[in-house]
Amino acid sequence: MNWTTLFDRQRELDERIKEEHQLSGNQFDERLLALLVELGELANETRSFKFWSTKGPSPQDVILEEYVDGIHFLLSLGLALGYERDSFPAGSSYLDATDAFLDVFRKVTNFGLSKTEPMYETLMAAYLELGYTLGINEELMVMAYMAKNEKNHERQNQGY
Repeated sequence: MNWTTLFDRQRELDERIKEEHQLSGNQFDERLLALLVELGELANETRSFKFWSTKGPSPQDVILEEYVDGIHFLLSLGLALGYERDSFPAGSSYLDATDAFLDVFRKVTNFGLSKTEPMYETLMAAYLELGYTLGINEELMVMAYMAKNEKNHERQNQGY
């Protein structure tokens, strides 16, 4: 998988947003909160924790789009701190989605406190493992990321 391309695409989007919205600084805290919000939205779409409900998860394409929203913010956080990588450790799956979500939430919080590169790598690996747990492989993730990145540029074109 070519993470360099994903970081490059994210950098273009981030720079565009920064320029068009006349931002200064790196908005680290805002990006971190956005990641937590997106993670919650993803959990809500999977419904994996809703033991009280018989309604099933959202369609896989909805889950995939929510998942790559998180990838956007993870890449953006890495760029904000200069933690670009050309690879991340290959992951496996968690035993269940609830465990995966709780672990990723913890790792996001820990990364927000420490902001170290090893914590970033650990967070990214956990998020990728969450994806595997949800049936999202690297090929699907890259394809969906590129599509959502284009959609985000189009939103900027329309004054989002």
